[in-house]
Amino acid sequence: MRDNEIITVDIELELQALVQRYQRAGGVGIDVLNLLGAQADGLVERLPSAVKDSLEAATEAALRQAMRAAHGSRRVVGEQKGWLHTALATALGAAGGAGGVPTALAELPITTTILLRSIQDVAVEYGFDPESDNVQFDCVQVFGAAGPLASDDGADLAFLGARIALTSGGVQRMAAMVAPRLAAVMGQKLAAQAVPVIGAAAGAATNYAYTTYYREIAHVHFGLRKLAIDGDVSHTDLIQSFREKLVPEIEAD
Repeated sequence: MRDNEIITVDIELELQALVQRYQRAGGVGIDVLNLLGAQADGLVERLPSAVKDSLEAATEAALRQAMRAAHGSRRVVGEQKGWLHTALATALGAAGGAGGVPTALAELPITTTILLRSIQDVAVEYGFDPESDNVQFDCVQVFGAAGPLASDDGADLAFLGARIALTSGGVQRMAAMVAPRLAAVMGQKLAAQAVPVIGAAAGAATNYAYTTYYREIAHVHFGLRKLAIDGDVSHTDLIQSFREKLVPEIEAD
């Protein structure tokens, strides 16, 4: 591309495409669980009380561990195809579900690492540097968009829109703030894996659904960031326009 070449961006068209992508993201999770005969509502209540009480702390620990492992893995294995992350997470989910809650809990940090690494790879697709603090911050922020089994009207796409300062452990503080939301998502996953007989199938299905979902949400998140740059518009204004376009889509459903 020549230095004086001007890139023309159709902001409305690109924004509508991202809205549609967001709307499609959660469908696969519900569809997969319905095929297994599992219902999202009330799944977490089936977990033992001790597991439910410790879930948030376990999720935050898993997320912090995943941040270190996902970042470090880039130096070892480089870029990976999205389908490979999905396939690996699916296999891990099956293994985790085969032994019920104990193995599912042991699998949690590994699955979280794969999810975060997949999100990082999407950031790279859009030209962002995963080594930078602000991109690592955004990668964790993607988890703030709940999960494929959650009811979400898009209002949380820019979760914690007023950015936490990246100095003094900003990424770690973001992890702590995202953890309760991610714990709710992982609680549904663990509960599905704990269902007798179909635990392995449910583990594979939920991991497939979650990997697909968070990867799609990452495309929306970083797609909006890139669109703001390419279109020379405020990211805040772009998020507002996104929400306004999303609401009619939800009402139509």
